Amino acid sequence: MSASGLALHLFNGLASAASLFLLASGLSLIFGVTRVLNFAHGSFFMLGLYLAYSLSEWLSPHLPVAGFWLALPLAALVTAALGALMQVLVLRPIEGRSELIQLLCTFAVMLILQDLTLWLWGPEDLLGMRAPGLSGAITWGESRLPAYDVFLVALAPLCWWLLHQWVHHSSWGMLVRAATEDRAMTAGLGVRSSWLFVSVLALGSALAGLGGALQLPREPASLALDVQRIGDAFAVVIVGGMGSIHGAGLAALLITAIQSLCVALGTSQVAGVQVVWSQWSQALTFALMVAVLIWRPWGLLGRPLRAPSHTAAPSSLPMTGASRWGLLVLWLAVAWPWTQAHGSYLWVLGTDVAIAMLYAAGLRMLVGPAGLHTFGHAAYFGLGAYTAAWLHLHLGWGLLSGLLGGTVVAAAAAWLLGALCIHHLGVYLAMMTLSMAQVVWAVAHQWEGVTGGSNGLTGIWPSDAWRSPLHFLGLGLALNAGVGWGLHRWLNSPAGWALQASQQSSARALALGIPVVGLRWAAFVVAGGLAGASGALFVFAKGSVSPQVLGVSQSIDGLLMVMLGGWQHSLGAVLGAFAWVGLHDALLRSVTHWRAAMGGLLLVLVMALPHGLAGLIRLSLLRPPRPGGVT
Repeated sequence: MSASGLALHLFNGLASAASLFLLASGLSLIFGVTRVLNFAHGSFFMLGLYLAYSLSEWLSPHLPVAGFWLALPLAALVTAALGALMQVLVLRPIEGRSELIQLLCTFAVMLILQDLTLWLWGPEDLLGMRAPGLSGAITWGESRLPAYDVFLVALAPLCWWLLHQWVHHSSWGMLVRAATEDRAMTAGLGVRSSWLFVSVLALGSALAGLGGALQLPREPASLALDVQRIGDAFAVVIVGGMGSIHGAGLAALLITAIQSLCVALGTSQVAGVQVVWSQWSQALTFALMVAVLIWRPWGLLGRPLRAPSHTAAPSSLPMTGASRWGLLVLWLAVAWPWTQAHGSYLWVLGTDVAIAMLYAAGLRMLVGPAGLHTFGHAAYFGLGAYTAAWLHLHLGWGLLSGLLGGTVVAAAAAWLLGALCIHHLGVYLAMMTLSMAQVVWAVAHQWEGVTGGSNGLTGIWPSDAWRSPLHFLGLGLALNAGVGWGLHRWLNSPAGWALQASQQSSARALALGIPVVGLRWAAFVVAGGLAGASGALFVFAKGSVSPQVLGVSQSIDGLLMVMLGGWQHSLGAVLGAFAWVGLHDALLRSVTHWRAAMGGLLLVLVMALPHGLAGLIRLSLLRPPRPGGVT
């Protein structure tokens, strides 16, 4: 490739970096002050693009030139208002709760906003108008650069300078920097965190909305943008440093440069293997995330986070008469989906529950007794599924042998990945596991020769002996019974008590000679193996597997089951799997905008049930859980 061609690709990357910087700087600000991993941030980017499209179409007939340019800041203002509203209605009631609770609530908001966008604009992609005054191109050597891209490249440093001035040379910025450094000290000095959090959410959402609006002439508005962009934003924030605007700018340049170089390299031979570099751009991006987290967990320009002061989980109080009626209504809502299934479909739905129970059982052990907050558990589920599928298609292995192979490979992957991330806790562990899962997802999505690429692998069915839904369900229930018994025995053994002691106070556990890292590593391997087993069961139950099983949504589904069922109780995985699979299936079949319904229901359940369904049962029996205890 010529030097001018390479320069053109890099220039296009700079134009993309401008929008990515705005999106990531907003996410970085929000996390730096509130410590909330805002999964709905990509939705504000998507809404900014849709709003800019509608506003420009509405204003342009009246203001042919100014209409387009007015639509961009107006879209940002609307997303700012929505961000402030989310802080007041969703994040403020759960302030001080676990980062898992906060992540799940923002995920629920993302579901609601996705269906709201679908309802308002429909499912079709919408391509906006060209920017008035910047619709042409600028000649540079042998290349022609789009004038609007030149504008974006010039706008990005201006936005960075304005943010820098506001954060470093204003009273509001001083409070933001103080809260980023030490939230407890800032609150102790009398700073009202409520209005500060609202303003930060509003600014961060406005930046995301503006980043989306600026893409109006460059790409169509699509319903898939929220998930696509939040992955890119997390990559930038992790590489640059959580809470660092300067780091967001540097990381946006690095990541877009990598992606542009992959496109520019095209196809080449590496060790005799033909490599299409553009297909590996995402994998290289996420690999950069993992490398930075291993070398410098707080990012290139970030600072180590202060360890948060852990507050005990809310204690349960005796139930009133109204609460008992509420409990009855809740259980009716959980039981209702199962009354809608009949005949053989009931066995299929039961198989889905058995698979979900096995997947959630190991994750519940990590989140509860081990105290390890992982956001990438789907990696082991997907590895188990792909391993079983590959062994079946290429070696002719059956259900039981494929189940064993998937379990072993997933456990081995958990052993390897656990060695890299088990020394970290809290948000660092969450981000590291998320990054590693994204690497696995990107490889599965782009390694077509082994995984089938985006189409996945098909034709994976068990032998005739296991074709019966009842027999398959029996196998799943038997596995769950054995796993449940084994986990209960282990968690109530000296090793299990030591694991729970390390979760409550790792310093005291180390002082007592407990091998904290080794126990956590073992829990990581066991949970990974169980996820792999559930993935192997899944692929034989469905007959196919695709990269979707490795996505972030699969990890979130597991966390939702654990938190919905109750992470403090050994039955939490069982109750959560029943409730989640049943509600998901019923809403999917009976409600048009099922994502919004599911998101709203999740918000209510997560806020109203801090101990999940298992905790609510204990509450109804007037047996409150021990503070900080895990059974």
